[in-house]
Formats: sequence, structure tokens, C-alpha cells
Amino acid sequence: MEKIWLENYPQGIKAEIELDPETSIVDVLERSCDRFADRVAYVNMDHALTYAELDRASQAFASFLQNDLGFGKGDRVALMMPNLLQYPVALFGILRAGMVAVNVNPLYTARELEHQLADAGARGIVIVENFAATLEQVIDRVPLEAVITTRIGDMLPFPRRQVVNLAVKHLKKMVPDFSLPGAIGFNDALSRGEKRAMHDAGVTGDDIAFLQYTGGTTGLAKGATLLHRNIVANLEQASAWLEPWTDEGGETIVTALPLYHVFALTANCLVFLKLGGKNVLITNPRDIPGLVKELKKYPFTAFTGVNTLFNALLNDADFRALDFSPLKLTLGGGAAVQRPVAERWKEVTGKALIEAYGLTETSPAACINPLDLEDYNGSIGLPIPSTEISVRDDDGNEVPAGEPGELCIRGPQVMQGYWNKPEENAKTFFDDGFLRTGDVARMDDRGFFYIVDRKKDMIIVSGFNVFPNEIEDVVAGHEGVLEAACVGVPDDKSGEAVKVYAVKKDPALTEDDLRAYCRENLTGYKVPRHIEFIDELPKSNVGKILRKELRDRSMAAA
Repeated sequence: MEKIWLENYPQGIKAEIELDPETSIVDVLERSCDRFADRVAYVNMDHALTYAELDRASQAFASFLQNDLGFGKGDRVALMMPNLLQYPVALFGILRAGMVAVNVNPLYTARELEHQLADAGARGIVIVENFAATLEQVIDRVPLEAVITTRIGDMLPFPRRQVVNLAVKHLKKMVPDFSLPGAIGFNDALSRGEKRAMHDAGVTGDDIAFLQYTGGTTGLAKGATLLHRNIVANLEQASAWLEPWTDEGGETIVTALPLYHVFALTANCLVFLKLGGKNVLITNPRDIPGLVKELKKYPFTAFTGVNTLFNALLNDADFRALDFSPLKLTLGGGAAVQRPVAERWKEVTGKALIEAYGLTETSPAACINPLDLEDYNGSIGLPIPSTEISVRDDDGNEVPAGEPGELCIRGPQVMQGYWNKPEENAKTFFDDGFLRTGDVARMDDRGFFYIVDRKKDMIIVSGFNVFPNEIEDVVAGHEGVLEAACVGVPDDKSGEAVKVYAVKKDPALTEDDLRAYCRENLTGYKVPRHIEFIDELPKSNVGKILRKELRDRSMAAA
């Protein structure tokens, strides 16, 4: 596909980046810790961790893994926690020790946790006590040799540490009883690690950095094998795009999305570490009043999120009253940003909501809009430097500009493949190295790409393709709707019919009102035949609407 997108690159951004394949995330970390030693790297619950403190603590944890546990280079160590200061300390300790980080969703069920730990062959896990009861259920069926437990407040100073930990366990009763004999406390691990030196593991760009699991909503999750050089390439690509709008050592980014998710992991935790920025870690982003309270404390310059988070904030009066003058960048990803939400974000904050696109398999960034965009344009933007995009039909042939097809990606950030899944890899990659994303997209005549929908979510009504994203975008534009999701349901006459699940903003809204609105904005076969109002849409822990659960709900009710 002709790279016409290069003609629309923002001024000063190079089409290609220079990469040293030997550079690792460890090199990036150590450079930042040296350059920005006295600056704050991460802050959580009003306690800050400087780059120098991060350097020392992560060395101690690496030493503990190497010397006390006897783990070696390439061993897999799982992380199961929300956004806490313990996360970057443990993460960078694992990577500095030459080991592989395996991020685990803390809300996993026992079945999901067992699959991931067994599939990864994890030797150790760092887990917040709140979720240890789940681990207890599977501990005898997974290969773990060491369990490191931590409490929410473990990295806070005395006496706040004790106050938070007691409140979480005894007042809020957020820690179910568990028994994990032989488990080691996180702070004890750091103390033991400080007594001996960390060994240089000789980490290079070709070593595995992460087994990042994905696809759990469609079956058993698969581990995307991300090398250090894949992640470093994505850091360089993102940094090149951000450079004209960011100041090294001077940015503050709000990290409300969980760091165990690849979006926040790279875009927040790692990119802004490279830039010497401050990450404000939000432990519970579902608590919107609590999140807004944190936002008031910091003149944040960057914010990343998903559509559902932006929507929830915009419906909070205290958020709308914040001072947004320091804000330079709002980045939306993880799921489609809806136009009504983006337009309202601009109205409230005065800044455009910039949509980007990526996936776990691409470390994750692949496309992003120009950061000087004045208004939301509905696209996922342009391929980032050193990235090629090809839109193809089911036979692998490129389709003309403007036509929909499967979005395929090639670049230095693309994973090496799925962990121990040769058959999946054969289906995922074309012979020329392009990764099949499973997303339907089109390119316009300026080289901007637009996601039409997920291939598996497409609805076929009497032979016509209906894409849920379009329906959801229209329904969300009704002033009486808070949020909406669209799925296909079986229909005797048309094969499938469109069903919309909507959460009301206006209690007086009726099905007839909403259907009439859809008729004004959609062609006939796209108008929802079924509308159901519900109190809340099912979402993943990162805020993605789970259409599969809605489809299952529809089938159960049929």
C-alpha cells in the first residue's frame, strides 16, 4: 500500500526512527534514573517515589529474585496488582534481573489465573493480598515456587502505611481470608535484597521482556511475546511523535488505566519514564469522585483513558470544574472513542481528545492522530514512524483506498508471536510479516485510517454488513443516553437483527423515542430492532464494553 500518510505527517516528525537492537528497557530505565534522579517518577496516595528511589528499590527487588530465590535469566515472574507504587518497583526489578514480566488482571477468576500461570510457566508471583484468596484456590495446580504478597499501603511511610493497611483489611474488609504458607512479604523481600548486590543480567534487545496475555474474552488468553526491542521501538516511535509537544522532566501524566494493561504499561509507565515525567497512579479509577479528588491535587499535562472513563468524568460536575489550562494531551485508546464523548471533552476541557490505535501484539501503538489536531476527526490517525499498514481482503489482497478490509501491521514493535502457539502464529501472520489484527478498517485519500469494527463483532442483516461501532456512536449521541452497546441477535427473517443495550441519562426516555432517533440517523436495516435499557453495561477492568457478555445475555433470554 502506497504510504500516502507520510505526506500528512506533522512537521518535524521523521518517517523512520533509528533503533539499536541491543538497547533494552533496562537501559532506558537506568538512563532516566541517572538523568532525573531527584524528580518524582511515580506518586500514589500522596506519596512520591523519585527516580533515585525507584533505582534503589528495583535493584533491591532484582537482587532478591536472583540471590534469595535463585531465579535466573528468562524465568517468568507474574505481577497481580492494581496501580500502586509496588508495581513499577517490582516490574523494573524483574526486568533488571533479566526475567520476564507476566502481567495478570487482579480480577481474574481462579480458572483464568490458573490458565495464565500454567501457560506462562511462572516461577514466582507478586500479588496484592486482596486477591490472594483466588491464588490459594489454584496454588497446588500451577508451577509457582515463590509467592510475594503485598498490602495496599506497603510503600507508604510510617504511620500512614499501618493506617491504610488496617483500614483496607478490617474496616473496608477488602482482604478475604487466605492461606499461602511460605509467602514472603514485599517489604521483607526488599530488605533482604538490599543486603546483596544485583547481578548484571546482560539484558539485550533480543531478550523477552513481557508475556502480555490477550484475547481472554474470546477464549483462553494467549501470551504475546514482546521482546525488549519491541517495547523500546514503541517507546522511540511514541517519543518521536510526542517530542514537539512535551518537555523532558516537566510532564505529569494521570495513570487511571491499570498498568497491567498494555496501553497504560507503555504509554504511561514507560514512555513518560523515558521522558522523565511524573506518573500519578490511580488505584481505583471506578471511584470517579475519588479520581477527581486526586486530579485536583496535580496540574496534569497528559491524560490517557478509554471512552467509558472519559464519559464518566464528563458526567461529574466536580470534574467539569477543574482547571484544564496545564493539559496538553488527552489520548484515547483501548476501544473506539465515540464522537459525542470526544466533542464534549473538547467543550469541557478546551483540548481535543486524540484517538490512537494499537493492540497488545504491537506493544501497543501503531497509529495516532497528529497532536495538534483541533477537533475529533473520527479516525485512528496515521501510522507512527517505521510502521507500515496494509488493508487486505480475506485472501490477503490489498483493497483500494476507501474500501474496508482487515487492518494489517508490520513494524519493529510487532510481537514475535504467541507464547508456545505455533498454530495461532501461522494464522496471525502473513508470509510477508504483516500481522493480522482482526479489525476492519479503511484508509482515506490522505492516509488517515478509520476502524470500522472488529471482524467478529460485525452483524449481517439480510446480507448487509452492520458495524456495531456506528450504531453505538449514533445512539450515544441521543441526549437521553448515558452509554450504549450494540450486538447482533438471531432473527428468522433477516438472519441477524440489531440489538442495542442502553443506559439512560434521562429516566423518561422510551424505546420508541430512541428508535425514532435512530431512524433519523441510520438507514433502515441498521435501525435497532430490539432495544433494552439496563442499569449498567458489562465492562472489563480497563473499561472496555464486553459485547460478548451482552450477546450471551441475549441468547439466555431468547
